Amino acid sequence: MSFQEAKQVVRDHYAALASATSETVADRLAENTTPDWHWRGMHPFYEHHGAAAVAANFYEPFLSAMTKVQRREDIFFAGLNMIDGYTSTWVMSMGHLMGLFDAPFLGIPPTRKIVMLRYAEFNRVENGKIVETALFIDLLHLMQQAGVYPLPPQTGMHLIQPGPMTHDGLQYVDAPEQAGKDTLDLINRMIGDIQANSNSKENAAPRDATPQEELAQCWHDDMLWWGPEGIGATYTIDRYIAQHQRPFRTQLGEREFHGHITRLAEGNYGGFFGWSNLSVVPLGGYMGLPGDGKTRAEMRVVDIYRRDGDKLAENWIFIDILHFLHMQGLNVLDRMQTV
Repeated sequence: MSFQEAKQVVRDHYAALASATSETVADRLAENTTPDWHWRGMHPFYEHHGAAAVAANFYEPFLSAMTKVQRREDIFFAGLNMIDGYTSTWVMSMGHLMGLFDAPFLGIPPTRKIVMLRYAEFNRVENGKIVETALFIDLLHLMQQAGVYPLPPQTGMHLIQPGPMTHDGLQYVDAPEQAGKDTLDLINRMIGDIQANSNSKENAAPRDATPQEELAQCWHDDMLWWGPEGIGATYTIDRYIAQHQRPFRTQLGEREFHGHITRLAEGNYGGFFGWSNLSVVPLGGYMGLPGDGKTRAEMRVVDIYRRDGDKLAENWIFIDILHFLHMQGLNVLDRMQTV
């Protein structure tokens, strides 16, 4: 299947969803997915198989709460998955689901105003159908808009996050093959730098380079790191270190990396997701929360990158933070029902 054919399947899928209601969404989902479609969602949705189960667990509640939903897409590309030896084709979409928040969703109170729900979705396409999906949404970002943000102040900035500065993220036609290879090579080199300068057991391990020197190998100095709610967005290498990297490396111990489900690139855009990418032991202080130094918790992460020349310029990140907190004994959504 060509990238264009795979992209069209996903675009048809999104067109079907655009006309769906909570009553019809199961049928719309079934139009472009296989009967055993494997769907992954963030806490509290997790994994489901088949259109009926996905509709019942996510789309029906979502469409019952949100009126006139629009997909405000900022990035769209396809590629072969490096993780399985470039044998499967995936299509990646990122942006916001915009709607009028008219009824409660997961206990989050409605605002009857516009909300912008950040999303990133990966779809694996085979023989003209979607066979596997991972949908990441930023529920903490939605809670912030609804005025019920449940965590201490974040180190970065809360924003309705824009798409690429270059406004070229929607790759509805195939990009030059070499450009995608260059992007994926750079992402892999950046991942290698992180692993070479990290240690799975001790956060304070000696490094061959300072954090600034490490990042400057693959990142522009004016990098934009569009982080998830709970951490927030940062700008420039120095502020990224202060507002994300240093807290991550000093307040989370015993990091174990588990790899990715898919990693791909097309043109100047690329990215990956894992299930989970890594696990850590919170030591205390991360996101302003305590840690016992013993409880291991998973991070399920999406990273989407824009390459500018020989370095990375922008990075959009999604983390299933509610799952990460749930593994530490804090169920944010359940607590909302009791206060």
